[in-house]
Amino acid sequence: MTIESDQRIAFLRKIHIFRGLTDEQVTAVASKLEEETHPAGEVVLAEGKSSDRFFLIYRGKVRVTRTRKGAEEQLAVFVAGDFFGEMGVTLRGPQYASVSTEEETLLLVLARQDFVNFIKQLPKFKTNLAIVISSRRLAHELRFKWLRPDEVIYFLARKHSVLLYQALIGPVFTLLMFLILLGFSTFMRTKIPIVIDALAVLFIIGWAIWKGIDWGNDYYIVTNQRVVWLEKVIGIYDSRQEAPLSTILSVGVQTSMTGRMLDYGDVIVRTFVGRIPLSYVSHPQQAATIVEEYWHRSREVSRREEVEAMKQALRVKLGLAKVSEPALSESRAKPKPVSSYRPSILMILSRDIFRLRFEEGGTITYRKHLFVLLEQVSWPTIFYLAFTGAIIARLVNLAQVEHLALITTTQGHVLIDPLFLVLLIVMVPLIFWWVYQYLDWSNDIFQVTPDQILDIDRKPFGTEQRRSAPLENILSTKAERVGLLGVMFNFGNVYISVGSMELVFEDVYNPVAVQLDIDQRRIAHVAKKREAENISERDFLADVFAEYHRSSEEIRSEQEKKASQSDVQ
Repeated sequence: MTIESDQRIAFLRKIHIFRGLTDEQVTAVASKLEEETHPAGEVVLAEGKSSDRFFLIYRGKVRVTRTRKGAEEQLAVFVAGDFFGEMGVTLRGPQYASVSTEEETLLLVLARQDFVNFIKQLPKFKTNLAIVISSRRLAHELRFKWLRPDEVIYFLARKHSVLLYQALIGPVFTLLMFLILLGFSTFMRTKIPIVIDALAVLFIIGWAIWKGIDWGNDYYIVTNQRVVWLEKVIGIYDSRQEAPLSTILSVGVQTSMTGRMLDYGDVIVRTFVGRIPLSYVSHPQQAATIVEEYWHRSREVSRREEVEAMKQALRVKLGLAKVSEPALSESRAKPKPVSSYRPSILMILSRDIFRLRFEEGGTITYRKHLFVLLEQVSWPTIFYLAFTGAIIARLVNLAQVEHLALITTTQGHVLIDPLFLVLLIVMVPLIFWWVYQYLDWSNDIFQVTPDQILDIDRKPFGTEQRRSAPLENILSTKAERVGLLGVMFNFGNVYISVGSMELVFEDVYNPVAVQLDIDQRRIAHVAKKREAENISERDFLADVFAEYHRSSEEIRSEQEKKASQSDVQ
């Protein structure tokens, strides 16, 4: 297959690394591309070997893998419109991963020398490519565990370094003031203890290091499925706010005068329920272009697959054989619910009594964190231990004093020591109090079923409050851990926006994993419902078109019959 020049140019214009180039520049790139067709299962690039070519996927699909500890690990799956090989060409080192085709694939290939020439001649291309290389390097280093198996990171960045410099103003100013104070005290011949000097310097250095780490813990991510904002303040707060590409309404850029000078700004991604701001991101125009590209690509893929499904349904209605169906794209494939939850040793040992997450009959149930249980039973436990200690002390006292005994017999009556008996009787309501608090904790649950989410608060021997919402009505989710205890013990809240209402899964263990469970269930449910609706709509339209086709055939047959009868007469 030979791709025409105008088709190549149209293809390149859809890819963000060629955005901002003039018509002449895009034409120049298109003219240097060579076509290669690879059958399914062929290795295009081998791990550990060097490569001097850059590849664009015009049609087909490739898989990126690497060998780790003797086992093959999948890193990404690239489809039409994606590209690979840029690191090998620019760095001229061995490939860190292998790239092989999953189906027959048509590649457009750019030789290294042409690639290097374009980097030198086209500043926009160089900047766009630098963003891609930076994103892929960072993604390779971080390897986020919450990513789905079929999810690929296309853009990953921290806030602009100007934010780091602003954050370091406080520590640097404090250090200067301390040095001035130290010099002044030396001039005045007053000595500050060495211990205070050392502690002050250590505090300022620690403050600066904390600011630097804090700056480096915020990430903006664009994948083939969603836009994500990760925010973390060490020891105090962390959250993950995200929105599927299908919920995006618009993408905008806001910059200040300083931002335009230093090339940073805010990319505002507006969704059905609000917005996700990618604040102080470097190269905001290019970042916005990447979001827009994959947003529009997901819509185009959906439309193409709907058309293909319609063709198949129509052939079935007309009694024709089906043509071979292409595999579902990664954006439309049925999601496989994979839980990111990993139980701790404490939960394994405690089994059902203290389990924080369990799944039965397709319903996932969450309880609040054990720290919440400890808070609720703290006072009953303190009183229980105090009275237990008092009972033990009384027993010891009764054993040591000769004229005292736990049980005495007087005139045929058995008497128990009054103080011991009082303490024992008081223990009964304490045990009841402890059990009540445990049941109150155990009955306050959150559930994710195959079609809805529920927040159930059932008081022991009392009322029950239940809030629910269908999974398809969920617009966005947000997970956060707040406070030092939340970060230390990994618990927090998951906020679920459902129209004008917000449900909160409070104090759940590993809120990010809970959020992932909800998102996976929601995606699976929405995909199943959409598939049923599409099948119903396709069947209806196919019936209409099939009936139209049969009617047309009947009318044509009748007309031909009448025409033949007229010829006979």
